Amino acid sequence: MIDPNRIPAVDVATAHDRLEAGSAATREAAAPAPLLVDVREPDEFAQVRAPGAVLMPLSAFVQRHRELPQDRPLLMICRSGARSGQATAFLIGNGWPDVANVGGGMLAWERAGLPVRSGPPDPGEGALPG
Repeated sequence: MIDPNRIPAVDVATAHDRLEAGSAATREAAAPAPLLVDVREPDEFAQVRAPGAVLMPLSAFVQRHRELPQDRPLLMICRSGARSGQATAFLIGNGWPDVANVGGGMLAWERAGLPVRSGPPDPGEGALPG
């Protein structure tokens, strides 16, 4: 098990910047864009979420984690950073090479004034890409 004090972490501004830069880089075919993985439950995701986040609830994470790509950076997020920290440690312990916890979670994301969506997800919203 990875030491909880050694889990790679980024703040919400850095996570947002990486997601934005990754989208631009992907358009230019330079590098794979980071993927924001929300490990909260579906009802929490419906209340508020970061645009483009994929939903993989912690309650099903052990069963579904193999669906996550290993060839692109993963940014893990939850409400406050605790559950996503657990998911980050789990993935690193299982061989995922580029994973970081988004410190402060969606609470910090909202406080920072970063873009959010709320309400029932659109069809396909929250699903893993392709």
